[in-house]
Amino acid sequence: MKKRWRRTGRVLVALLLAVCSLSVNLSPVLAVTQADIDALKDDAGDLSAQRKELEKKLDALADDKSSAMERKNLLDQQIANTSAQISNVEAQISKYASLISEKEQELAEAEEQEAAQYELFCQRVRAMEKRGTVSYWSVLFNAESFTDLLSRVDFINEIMASDQRVIDDLKALQEQIEETKASLEDNKAEEEAAKADLVSKKKELDAQRTAANKVIQELTATENETEAVLSEMEAEEEAIQAEIQRLSRELAAQQAANGQPVESNPGGYIWPVSSRYITSTVGGRTSPGGIGSTNHKGTDIGRVGYTSSVYASKAGTVIVATYSKSYGNYVVISHGSGNTTLYAHMSSIKTSVGAYVNQGDVIGITGSTGNSTGPHLHFEVTENGVRVNPLSGHGAEPRMGYLTGYTLSASA
Repeated sequence: MKKRWRRTGRVLVALLLAVCSLSVNLSPVLAVTQADIDALKDDAGDLSAQRKELEKKLDALADDKSSAMERKNLLDQQIANTSAQISNVEAQISKYASLISEKEQELAEAEEQEAAQYELFCQRVRAMEKRGTVSYWSVLFNAESFTDLLSRVDFINEIMASDQRVIDDLKALQEQIEETKASLEDNKAEEEAAKADLVSKKKELDAQRTAANKVIQELTATENETEAVLSEMEAEEEAIQAEIQRLSRELAAQQAANGQPVESNPGGYIWPVSSRYITSTVGGRTSPGGIGSTNHKGTDIGRVGYTSSVYASKAGTVIVATYSKSYGNYVVISHGSGNTTLYAHMSSIKTSVGAYVNQGDVIGITGSTGNSTGPHLHFEVTENGVRVNPLSGHGAEPRMGYLTGYTLSASA
């Protein structure tokens, strides 16, 4: 009988040890850590420092009308900086949401373990109570031999150690729960602060965009300044066109040397944005805002805002992806010998020089950078080294493969 009781006790001890082991190993591994968020905060600090430098430069040019385009350039940089800050805060909020979800799951599991560990503790107390006056010492004193005594000592030590582990693990779980609760509350508070910061930065972005567009509009106040800037912009655009043709020829030579076809990419063009509302066409026009070219080199597509995707109108290799005073953020794609498309005034560029893009790939986001008074996409098509009108049936005979189904604004 005593031997069976000892065997039962050893099984109970083994089960207790297994439960205690589970209480230690069930804590989840977090997919998102505070270190991830801290890294984003470090990036945010760098962006904040960049913003202060831009503000100093803008303050220095505040009253200098002759440097309007330089101010516009700085304002475009400031807008890009604020947009990057917004993306950073949005990333922080996303990580906080994941961290909070994981902490809540960790807390629920810890509380479940605590309940199981507490029940185990209660079972041990009830078991001791049922034994009544039979203490650990009485079990030892009832040993029938010295060998039996040694066996009983080992057994009692195991029972006493397991009882203490049950209590220690219960205390550890309670401490873990309190720490997780405190961490969870901190994460929630930081997430709310980030959300408030996001709202503030989006308002700043709207104000900066308005200020940037206003700079171009204010140039009409002085005719001499307007003519000087217009002349500068046209000269820059022509220099850019010459550079595009040089890069296009260079790419064709490289392709020929590598045994690749250099003929113009066959097939037609697709719309570079979802909108088909044309605000200005190729050729003569009334200067928009008093500062735009009267001999327009491309097609302006409006009703796009600051968040519309810009698509590659035709497959090819990116040969330019940069910023200029006239075009703002712009991309040029070479589709073969002498055939290119240009996409200008974007708020951001989503490709890089040397990348091969398929027709329909996203290469940027619409905006109003450079010489622009509002969000739109300036789109140019060059064939055999000469700019052409990409609109089928407008200003020329209907042509296969060109853009159709558009609507012209009254001023186009």
